[in-house]
Amino acid sequence: MPKNQVIMSIGLWIVIFVAFYFILIRPQKKKDQKLREMRDSIEKGDTVVTIGGIIAKVTRVEEDKIILELGPNRTKVPFEKWAIGRVVEKVSKDEVVEVEEKIEE
Repeated sequence: MPKNQVIMSIGLWIVIFVAFYFILIRPQKKKDQKLREMRDSIEKGDTVVTIGGIIAKVTRVEEDKIILELGPNRTKVPFEKWAIGRVVEKVSKDEVVEVEEKIEE
């Protein structure tokens, strides 16, 4: 195999890898980073939706768990942080702020 063909085939693989990086890998990393930041910013009093569709109010935030208050009986259920899909309402110090930013899919 001539040197020129070897260089061309190696160059083609590099171009393919760079294209995959910018089309698939980089956007997914940005989405994961945004999700991680959202989950780390959850505070007591926020209203969240789990990935299973449960809407609940946060009563306590631990390192890797969140205690959610569900339903009219105010049942408290522990959830892993990774199970939170989005924040519906964010509670600030004086007022409730509606969160309109959703994770882009």
